[in-house]
Amino acid sequence: MRTATIKRKTKETDIEVAIDLDGTGASDVATGIGFFDHMLDLLARHSRIDLTVKAVGDLHIDFHHTTEDVGIALGQAVKQALGDMAGITRYASLHMPMDETLTRVAIDISGRPFLVFKADFPRDKIGEFDTELVREWFNAFAINAGVTLHVETLYGDNSHHIAESCFKGLARALRAAVAIDPRNAGEVPSTKGRLGG
Repeated sequence: MRTATIKRKTKETDIEVAIDLDGTGASDVATGIGFFDHMLDLLARHSRIDLTVKAVGDLHIDFHHTTEDVGIALGQAVKQALGDMAGITRYASLHMPMDETLTRVAIDISGRPFLVFKADFPRDKIGEFDTELVREWFNAFAINAGVTLHVETLYGDNSHHIAESCFKGLARALRAAVAIDPRNAGEVPSTKGRLGG
């Protein structure tokens, strides 16, 4: 069972995340941030990773701490659920269209965390959600999942579509990269014999 549950409690947030990498895409998400919940729901649906997120944060200040801390917890959950990463496909890349927007996402489940994020948002907010938090979430996720992640919006005019194409692109890349490749015969996909540095 490639599952994990992470609990993270600070003075700013109280978060519980549970995942099943081999799920059906079911989600039960409640962060108190409507747009963010929407992004996490579609992340689950398109990755086919079952995802539960319960977050209580200092939303009276802003959405930053909750968004970032959910990224931290979800990244940690993915890393824990992957275990020694034996048999995984490891790499995936794709172009994700969303109406007028096109985003390229590439991932390497390498154990070496790195993020390249290139997306320009025409607006500072999507509803009440600060668009700068999209990058913050991706950074927190990539660093804590231990993945190399490249996200680049090649073009797009609508901030909602840009954010959605980034999350959907990650979802589909994750779906492919965490999948068990029967040709790997349970081996770690690295000439080093291990992943993680």
